[in-house]
Amino acid sequence: MRVIAGSARRLLLKTPAGTDTRPTADKYKETLFNVLQPYLYADTEFLDLFAGSGAIGIEALSRGAGHAVFVEKSKPALQCIRENLEITHLTDKATVIAQDAMSALNRLQGQKTFDLIFMDPPYGLNLEKEVLLFLQNSTLIHPDTMIVTEVSNNTDLSYLHDPDSRFEIVKIKEYKTNSHIFISIRDI
Repeated sequence: MRVIAGSARRLLLKTPAGTDTRPTADKYKETLFNVLQPYLYADTEFLDLFAGSGAIGIEALSRGAGHAVFVEKSKPALQCIRENLEITHLTDKATVIAQDAMSALNRLQGQKTFDLIFMDPPYGLNLEKEVLLFLQNSTLIHPDTMIVTEVSNNTDLSYLHDPDSRFEIVKIKEYKTNSHIFISIRDI
């Protein structure tokens, strides 16, 4: 796995041993960032939930995001994130939080507002739904925040079509077994 573009282009990244994380394949990461690139500015605040190796947040930093917060609870993955930030010389643009996603979101509430949020939770546990329902009424998002969640292709996202939902699916990039769901904030 490598950084595809930007200041850390071509640098190889470490991944945690075992099967607890699912690193995003380079071709899917490239497709993802083809959509996200217009949102990456020097003042972009990026949140990488369920960060794994940190590859997505590091790619965002490498491509111009101003700061990234990495949230991960696995100790081996946290060590990997820290090593990858050192390898890419991006440590000074990053904050690493060693907590589960919901605890970290509660901790960040009222302290940060994010422009881009990416999450790749374990499949089949509805963690993306839990996070989105929390974000709906949080101070962590603003009207122009873009949220991307990676989910298995059989994930039920019908709750996002609820008329009272603050979210709107703007794009779906479907792959063999999973998809990237791009979600914007809707004024209601």
